[in-house]
Amino acid sequence: MNLRQKIVQEIREQGPMPFSRYMELCLYHAELGYYSRNAEQFGKAGDFYTSSDVRAVFGRLLARQFEEIWRVLGSPERIEILELGPGRGLFAQDVLDWSEKKFPEFFPALHYSLAEQSPVLRQRLQVILEKHFETGKVSLAAASVFDHANATVKGTTSVVPNDISAARALAPEVPIIIFANEFFDALPVEIVIPEGQLRILEKDGQLFESWHPPSAEALEFLDRYGVHPEPGERVEASLIAQRYMSQLAAAIERGVIIAIDYGYTRQEQLAGRRRGTIAAYRRHTVSANTYEAPGEQDITTHVNFTALAAAAEAQGMRAQPLVTQSQFLMGIGERNQFADVFEDCKLPQERAKVALQLKHLVTPAGMGETFHVLIASKGIEPQKVGALSGLMFGKSAYDS
Repeated sequence: MNLRQKIVQEIREQGPMPFSRYMELCLYHAELGYYSRNAEQFGKAGDFYTSSDVRAVFGRLLARQFEEIWRVLGSPERIEILELGPGRGLFAQDVLDWSEKKFPEFFPALHYSLAEQSPVLRQRLQVILEKHFETGKVSLAAASVFDHANATVKGTTSVVPNDISAARALAPEVPIIIFANEFFDALPVEIVIPEGQLRILEKDGQLFESWHPPSAEALEFLDRYGVHPEPGERVEASLIAQRYMSQLAAAIERGVIIAIDYGYTRQEQLAGRRRGTIAAYRRHTVSANTYEAPGEQDITTHVNFTALAAAAEAQGMRAQPLVTQSQFLMGIGERNQFADVFEDCKLPQERAKVALQLKHLVTPAGMGETFHVLIASKGIEPQKVGALSGLMFGKSAYDS
């Protein structure tokens, strides 16, 4: 039975399916979901790029930012980095290898935890990071950390954790950096139009859309963090992402969340931008048809940063003003003129290749202005967080 048949079966047994459930099955079904099929979705040969695919450049810059956060925390004896959705582990590998080479005080204090639910990717992580697993520097969160309460199809794991603190390897009082790069964009959403909230029906094995009265939770979300759709518009209510951020923030006693993604603020939506952002990606081609190939294409949505920041702050965190990925990376790199990323370049052509990779990360034509960075902290003086190099690009000392 393929995934489309499983979806049809569930609709026949349980009635109209919320779009969030459909998106969850398409992406996270344990055997047939997009992230469970194989580990070849990423990079040039796959369906899309992430910043982590720009090898070494991204990881080395973030390693420097992580080390700076550790010092802002007072250089504690232990610190944990928890990466959400680490994929193949290339970013983690770069961070760990560079920290070991360049930050001899930070690296011994560091433990790196990986929250990945895809069985295929969990196996890949153990291969890529074998050296660090052997030394105990890295650990995988137990697969049971994810909630099976809504798993109505055998072999399905809910994307929402039942207790995010269980993903931690170290005690809750140990300071933590939670890192989420292109994570929240892949969490299931509800879709709302003026006529109602989307439910999926089937007829003769074919899927089609129907519209039902919107839930009170979806309406409240749009009231507070988004906009209500105009005629002909679709908007997303990212209820699961907000719930996830709330759990992350509640589990932190002292630490920082760094979320990097493409997205928008409520103010941008009020101005008429970033409405109806659901998209499917397959072989570097974007489509609005999310029903074409269930389980064989990525489904994403732009992140509502206003909702994420509000969820973090409701749990006692302090969110910094949003910055672009360009501002963030330029701020980290400008202090040493990006010496990290060019250090291993011995030939002019090697330097040129790295320069192109860096350009892809920071220029508007690449990822620089499309992606934004949300940083929220708890148990640290806000002005110290605001003075992190990643938040200081283009600012004077008086701005901090």
